[in-house]
Amino acid sequence: MKKILVVDDEPSLRDLVELVLKREKYEVATAADGKTALAMAEAFKPDLILLDIMLPDMSGHQVCKQLNTNKRIPTIMVTARLETIDKVLGLELGADDYVTKPFEIMELLARIKALLRRANKEEEAESITHLELKLDIANMAVYKNEEEIVLTAKEYQLLELMARNMRKTFSRDELLQKVWGYDYMGDSRVVDICIARLRKKIEDDSGSPAHIVTVFGLGYRFGG
Repeated sequence: MKKILVVDDEPSLRDLVELVLKREKYEVATAADGKTALAMAEAFKPDLILLDIMLPDMSGHQVCKQLNTNKRIPTIMVTARLETIDKVLGLELGADDYVTKPFEIMELLARIKALLRRANKEEEAESITHLELKLDIANMAVYKNEEEIVLTAKEYQLLELMARNMRKTFSRDELLQKVWGYDYMGDSRVVDICIARLRKKIEDDSGSPAHIVTVFGLGYRFGG
């Protein structure tokens, strides 16, 4: 179930949009001001935000800018004004789309569905997920249960290579060539040491790994 955060200071509109979205089987949270929206974005972790520009404590543009500082969240701006500058500014700050009040509910739903589809395709292209582990390929970052794991450059390169080739068995020599280059050829201990360090960081139990599996007599593979 996709999660949507609705940010609007008009109770009647906020309640209407929440009702319609729940009817469409979305999980919904709401906020009436910018500070609450920022806190809800952190706690609720929405897949999409419907964000009004005119808020009582800070503008929707300010909220959008802060939201996109740390993590990219698909955002549709809602504006009662027709100035082009409002729309351009929102898009430049990271918004993906906008609707103008008063809007048709069916149009809003269509825009939400289109943006979620696009976001899903982008996420599939830029990330790899296995169990609780996620590789953010675009930012070269690794997360376990949504907490970032700090890896060395070689650890990350090794993990990404294996994750991109899920369930492919790599020999030690293959990994040496692809990650370290020919300077290390013949010293397979380099791979074993790096694998051991990786397992300590990404596995719940490095003695019984769920991500990097040993294929006895052949090498290693990513995935069961």
